[in-house]
Amino acid sequence: MPEIMINRTDGNMFIVAGINYRKADTAIRGMYALNGDMISTVLAKAKAIGLTEIFILSTCNRTEIYGLAPHPDLLIDLLCSETAGDAADFRKAAYIKKGSRAVEHLYEVAAGLDSQILGDYEIVGQLKTATRISKEAGMTGTYLERLISSVLQASKEIKNKTSLSGGTVSVSFAAVQMAKLFFKDLAGKQILLLGTGKIGSNTCKNLVDYAGANNITLINRSVAKAENLAKKYNLQFRGMEFLEEEVRKADLIIAATSATSSIIHKKHVEGSKSKLIIDLSVPLNIDEDVKECKNMMVIRVDELSKMKDDTLAKRKAEIPKAKEIISEHIQEFRVWNERRKHAPLLNHLKTTLHLLQNNPYYNPERTCAELADTRIKKVLSDTARKLHVHNRKGCDYISAINQFMN
Repeated sequence: MPEIMINRTDGNMFIVAGINYRKADTAIRGMYALNGDMISTVLAKAKAIGLTEIFILSTCNRTEIYGLAPHPDLLIDLLCSETAGDAADFRKAAYIKKGSRAVEHLYEVAAGLDSQILGDYEIVGQLKTATRISKEAGMTGTYLERLISSVLQASKEIKNKTSLSGGTVSVSFAAVQMAKLFFKDLAGKQILLLGTGKIGSNTCKNLVDYAGANNITLINRSVAKAENLAKKYNLQFRGMEFLEEEVRKADLIIAATSATSSIIHKKHVEGSKSKLIIDLSVPLNIDEDVKECKNMMVIRVDELSKMKDDTLAKRKAEIPKAKEIISEHIQEFRVWNERRKHAPLLNHLKTTLHLLQNNPYYNPERTCAELADTRIKKVLSDTARKLHVHNRKGCDYISAINQFMN
């Protein structure tokens, strides 16, 4: 494929293509979920064809690819080159947003306005991870870095100045709420937590701090990560080779791993005591055949999001405040991007003004350097403002020269 040329200052080329919980259930989302290695492969393919600024956000309720590109199909084909699902089916469930609509969407995602559980602040950590992977791959540039910085600032301001993320409602907390409703008291229950990533760690904290649970065993693909988290809360940990043994012992199982296929099947639970099994993962960690066992209650992440309480009602009332903060940050970002478009002209103007200042025919007495720099800065500032309002490049350039010389 020939290399693609991108105008890095053109915000109209910023695109997001994605699927989320609104139109795609867990089974479909699971087909398009990507782990870190898969994301790195997609980024490498994008770099190879000349794309320069891309990141991928893959969570339990969304898979999205953001970037500067000439057409959304290019991003979709790249994304789906590493997923179990194909590009044609992705397009059927996908939303595609360009330019200002894509920018606004990213702000709303980071604020938790587009989360399955309104105001879920876990998305911020997931967004930071996504952009870190992109930066390490050399796939972020001036545009994305400035945009992400602004997006995170807006999200932080919303958290500090509104109650959109007030109370304690997130996917990990909803799982613990559900477990408390089911068991009433978790203190004496044997709990197995699979996965110690961001959501797994938050779930563990909520089990200990909110539910008072202490009989918890952690299993993770990386035993060292499970051990570190276990030490923090004085819990047990074991390797994946003990999975079946721990599954059979557990009263409550919460799964939150990044495995690309099911890790618990009917054979693991058949004939054992009754259990509540909560699957927070996409793709699903708990196979559909587990539901065939009459003494197994299996709850998926989509079902957790339907829980309603007073906290969520209060959060909904904060949406207008959050959107107002987002609008302010978007406007600041737009001004920055507009000025960035005119950077080549302003840099050329700056060079010309310095040449004039040092030309003995124009300035035989040579105005002092400090005063000259002040004059040049004022002319550049005035010109930048005119370009933003009228965008009359030639006229504004000549006007700047006249302003400096008079």
